Amino acid sequence: MITDTIAAISTPMGEGGIAVIRISGDQAVQVADQVFRSKSKLAEVPTHTVHYGMITDPETKERVEEALVTVMRAPRSFTMEDVVEVSCHGGMVSVRKVLELILNAGARLAEPGEFTKRAFLNGRIDLAQAEAVIDLIRSKSDRAFKVALKQVEGTLSKRVKTLRHKLVELMAHIEVNIDYPEHDVEELTSSHIQTHTREAITEIEGLLRSAQQGKILREGIVTAIIGRPNVGKSSLLNALAQENKAIVTDIPGTTRDVIEEFVTVNGIPLKLLDTAGIRETADVVEQIGVSRSRGALEDADMVLLVLNAAEELHEDDRKLLELVKDKQTLLVVNKTDLPMKLELEEIRRSIPEERTVLLSVQEQVGLDQLEKAISSLFFAGEVESGDMTYVSNVRHIHLLKKAGGSLAEALTAAEAMVPIDMIQIDIRNAWEDLGEIIGDSVGESLIDQIFSQFCLGK
Repeated sequence: MITDTIAAISTPMGEGGIAVIRISGDQAVQVADQVFRSKSKLAEVPTHTVHYGMITDPETKERVEEALVTVMRAPRSFTMEDVVEVSCHGGMVSVRKVLELILNAGARLAEPGEFTKRAFLNGRIDLAQAEAVIDLIRSKSDRAFKVALKQVEGTLSKRVKTLRHKLVELMAHIEVNIDYPEHDVEELTSSHIQTHTREAITEIEGLLRSAQQGKILREGIVTAIIGRPNVGKSSLLNALAQENKAIVTDIPGTTRDVIEEFVTVNGIPLKLLDTAGIRETADVVEQIGVSRSRGALEDADMVLLVLNAAEELHEDDRKLLELVKDKQTLLVVNKTDLPMKLELEEIRRSIPEERTVLLSVQEQVGLDQLEKAISSLFFAGEVESGDMTYVSNVRHIHLLKKAGGSLAEALTAAEAMVPIDMIQIDIRNAWEDLGEIIGDSVGESLIDQIFSQFCLGK
């Protein structure tokens, strides 16, 4: 299948200024030539040039669309194959007609992620870079985009390849001593293994330390806004989103379900969950909302517990303080523009002062302090920008942990003066696990699974 020619719509479906249909494969130019009419045949034009013309039905000679066609010849293309991109008007009918003509001309409809898969199989990018393409598309903040872009450029891959190279050199050293034991000084070999294994473990630990930040930048912090009815949860969501996403009224229990909204705070993506007010109620619908609120609380990475500054601490507030005691929680004391009746001393026993923010959503006062508190809670301030080598992919984290575990076993064995041929097994296991990150040692089924996550046309 790698030799056939594929095509797909590479821009989102719907109305737009333009749409792009990508064709890739040995026959890409010939397929495009069958449906595109211009001054010159595409087979005769130079690579990396753009041409104006009409998309025409080869059978009826009917003009279907006006288009700009870009020709990129192998290997100077994303897939390292001949690639033709047809840019036409972004209407759903026109795009489908053009794609249908291209498929009738001999191309096959691409599978999800097949263009990127071909880029990987043809050696243009490794597996870690290919997976970063997904992160680039799904980025929800500037920082997440920059991290993904660095990974597409190969920053993580370079570190993994360098680490694997060091392990190969270590295995080669061990192999020489196995083959020529008469020249081996056992103590020196053991010391050499320990030194280089410790260095490799330190490198892996450094990558894993970035995993929490990387995961947050990639997926966002799931943040549940909880509190009793009518304390200002929906108003807080609207203020952070800078848009009226949730209905706000003076009637307690207005929110009956969990409302989701993505926002960015100091470069950190948050998945905000505005929940129904948690209280005892006889209303069946509100009971369902309260149940879902408790579920959102369980799944949240962070909790914004909202209390009303203009009311004394309620028994339901005390129950909520007990519920969030084991969660990453910020206390948000809202409605500070009204006379203060809430006693903060009692709350301090559950939530310290540094995790308490006083604000008035109504007056737009204190929101800056809340944003600073959110970033401080997870990153002790600003997200580090550094070299942007954040490990965010769950598969990569798992493989790094496996490799680190194998190297730790090798180090323990070397310190115990275990025969070096036994130690080499653990080092080789670590080398293979690292190879799975960049795709040097990975099965076909895993490759198919990874690329199936891509959108059609990428």
